[in-house]
Amino acid sequence: MSATLLTVEHLTMRFSGLVAVDDLSFEVKRGDITALIGPNGAGKTTVFNCVTGFYKPTRGRLALARDGEAIASDVEKLTRSGRRHARMASGDLYLLERMPDHEIARRARVARTFQNIRLFQGMTVLENLVVAQHNALMRASGLTVFGLLGLPNWRAAERRAVAKATAWLERIGLVDRADDPAGDLPYGDQRRLEIARAMCTDPVLLCLDEPAAGLNPRESADLNALLRSIRDADGVSILLIEHDMSVVMEISDRVVVLEYGRKICEGPPELVRNDPRVIAAYLGVDDEAGVAAVETEIAAAGDAAP
Repeated sequence: MSATLLTVEHLTMRFSGLVAVDDLSFEVKRGDITALIGPNGAGKTTVFNCVTGFYKPTRGRLALARDGEAIASDVEKLTRSGRRHARMASGDLYLLERMPDHEIARRARVARTFQNIRLFQGMTVLENLVVAQHNALMRASGLTVFGLLGLPNWRAAERRAVAKATAWLERIGLVDRADDPAGDLPYGDQRRLEIARAMCTDPVLLCLDEPAAGLNPRESADLNALLRSIRDADGVSILLIEHDMSVVMEISDRVVVLEYGRKICEGPPELVRNDPRVIAAYLGVDDEAGVAAVETEIAAAGDAAP
């Protein structure tokens, strides 16, 4: 079995009287694509905002093992210590609920994209990928002084940043558009560029909020291939929110289903696809009789199959 990268335990997020996420627990395995799905308003983006530090959870624990595995005894030890990070025998362990968003991105190495594309539209395609590496570049520049003087360490760091950016442009098929403004790219290319920009931060966990939204079938196929390569070639775990079920079922290793902030199902895509609670949630059936009717229809369809 794969090691556990992220452990979400009893996550709860309240906004005054509204409970957006209610006692949610699940795990993200290292090297897996985990999809978080559910009807609109189920709390999916709220979970993302808690994982990436945009929200501080009302209650719950978000433990990320950057280098090893999130072992329960180590997580308990770190929780009792009152700290947010410790180097354990298994590697660096972080409690994300105690960290601000910029530390989650820089130290825990969690990257994300958003439902609405947030590229730097006026910058070139290449510059969008170079600027994603600003932390390493700022260190190499001695907070700009070494860069202004053009010292060798700074020039070497700049060459590495451009080389990494160029390599990603080759992977997403945009190397010939490197000098074009990012805002001039077609929508599907902008989606892939945004994912490549997130990958230039060297994440261990990549959180993607509806990356297939607005894509045509060919662009969705290209996206699927890119996400598989990130999982398989780069070894990066992906946590995915997506409404396109063809994408979810084709590339996910595990699926977590939310309804009104609560988990109603979790498992491999084949199990989730046929779960009557999931079908009922998507069809808007919310009573026991409705769920029973859906179960009957599924059974009947199975009996009728040749």
